[in-house]
Amino acid sequence: MKRRKIYKRLFLGMFIILVIYIIYTAFSVYSFGNKNELRRADAAIVLGAAVWGNKPSPVFKERINHGIWLYKNGYVKKIIFTGGKPNKTELSEALVGKRYAEKKSIPSSDILIEEKSRITQENLIYAKDVAEENNLKSFLIVSDPIHMKRAMIMSNDIGLKAYSSPTPTTKYRSLKSKGEFLIREVYFYTGYLIYRIIK
Repeated sequence: MKRRKIYKRLFLGMFIILVIYIIYTAFSVYSFGNKNELRRADAAIVLGAAVWGNKPSPVFKERINHGIWLYKNGYVKKIIFTGGKPNKTELSEALVGKRYAEKKSIPSSDILIEEKSRITQENLIYAKDVAEENNLKSFLIVSDPIHMKRAMIMSNDIGLKAYSSPTPTTKYRSLKSKGEFLIREVYFYTGYLIYRIIK
């Protein structure tokens, strides 16, 4: 009986710690999204998101539009679009972003792309390769607010001189969609922290 009580208390204690961790991390991820380190930099790195055929998804469009805004307002000289192909038949996320920006009067000479990445970490690693090839040293990282904390930790881990520039608007507007995205991000953020420890 005593052993059973000990196990119950241990389980309850671990459960409480887990709940506290989830709440704390969710708050940390959400509040970090309000951090905007807007300043002049060599380039904006726009993190990829889903594309629908030859068009950006609403979420990706918000990111592209913010990158365009940074360029047109003189904060960056170049835009680096990231993201590979969802499948062999569709265009890459980066190419869709580039074409969208060109239609918004961004010179093609000021747009760079990487088309190999599939996940956030690869977005940043391959964008860094492109940046080094073009002698770009400082960056504004563009993504959804809730995505920014993980993206910035990854940027720092690979040695990018990077600053946070979350989209001012997001297509994750409803409480349900924000909640789902936040839960997902807490999961991936925690996974990355574990990866950092064991790698």
